[in-house]
Amino acid sequence: MAHDIRTDSPTSPSHLDEDRSWRDTAARYALLPLRVFLGVTFVYAGLDKLTDSAFMHDSGSGSIGDLMRSVRDSSAIPALVDLALKNPVGFGTAIAFGEIAVGLGVLLGLFGRLAALGGALISLSLWLTMSWAATPYYYGNDLAYLMAWTPLILVGTPFLSLDAVLRARRRQRGRGPVGRNFQG
Repeated sequence: MAHDIRTDSPTSPSHLDEDRSWRDTAARYALLPLRVFLGVTFVYAGLDKLTDSAFMHDSGSGSIGDLMRSVRDSSAIPALVDLALKNPVGFGTAIAFGEIAVGLGVLLGLFGRLAALGGALISLSLWLTMSWAATPYYYGNDLAYLMAWTPLILVGTPFLSLDAVLRARRRQRGRGPVGRNFQG
């Protein structure tokens, strides 16, 4: 029985690129649409809050203060709403900037797991306060967002991301010139 002798290793990039099937490629980038959707949605939500002239007020039609007062008694954790009601505009501003930071972090893939965790925490807090009383429960979209963040918390943003670029640079620096022994 004759065997071919391979000159490349099974883990070399050229071998992986040649043998990668469309399923492998699809699996590798499967979370990319979710990243884009969540990133764009959270950036949009944050910008929408900051640019809505009625939203960033303690009271009045469409204000964050009135919104929080309207959901206070039906939320899972009324004390959390009470805490936010101490400074509704500050809370709204923090949520808006948090959403923008999370969205950009996931879109750019910079500290992807941390950004996804931030998105999950924002979604959790909104689910327990704003959309808790939705009946049936699946009408409250914050629970779905919370679940959507979970795969990105687990996997991060390993492809098409600044995290991947930084990881590659760290690996390059760690190798150093081949065949030389540098002493600090």
